[in-house]
Amino acid sequence: MRKNYNFTRRRLYLPEYGRHIHQMVDSLMEIEDRVERTRQAKAVIAVMGNLNPTLRDTEDFKHKLWDHLFIMSDFQLDVDSPYPQPSRQDLTLRPQKLSYPQSRITFKHYGKYTQRFVSLIAQEKESPRATQELSNIARYMRTKSYEFNNEHPNNDSIIRDIRIMAGDGLEVDLSAISTMRSNYRQGSQQRQQRRGKQQRNNNGRKMQKGGKSHSRHNNH
Repeated sequence: MRKNYNFTRRRLYLPEYGRHIHQMVDSLMEIEDRVERTRQAKAVIAVMGNLNPTLRDTEDFKHKLWDHLFIMSDFQLDVDSPYPQPSRQDLTLRPQKLSYPQSRITFKHYGKYTQRFVSLIAQEKESPRATQELSNIARYMRTKSYEFNNEHPNNDSIIRDIRIMAGDGLEVDLSAISTMRSNYRQGSQQRQQRRGKQQRNNNGRKMQKGGKSHSRHNNH
């Protein structure tokens, strides 16, 4: 008895359709009459659509099925298709290689977009919004610097980094940045102190209520 192993059979170009659909496609290629071959191909398309009901919700559902039919025939099937027949070259095109950006980032912890924003603001020499925009960028830079160094930078270091990223063309008043509050921990420490005080007050009220209920129980 001769065994028919899968590795001895022909390749399944689209395994999700199964071997029976591939055998149907092979039988189409054996039909000599073109009109009959086209009619049988439409019947195979209907079966393929029933096997993949999820494709019905996609765009160009019928077009995809006809493309799959030609792929399973190894682009050898000659029928009257309602869509252009794909070629092997169309499906084997490789995308163009994207060029890797070669621009140098002065301070990586700030990111390239921060440097780009600072450069754009430096070009707006007489813009009234330049000072406010630089202040917003300075606050963002301080946040990123703390994430990277785990310590808050002073205002002078932020101004120095802005001047380095902007180059020699920066003509904006940076005095507003130098007066920004640099101790971010002060607000968090005050909030923690308020929470601790409130928690101690709540614990004291609970102890007072517990003492009153205990004395009331002893009187009874």
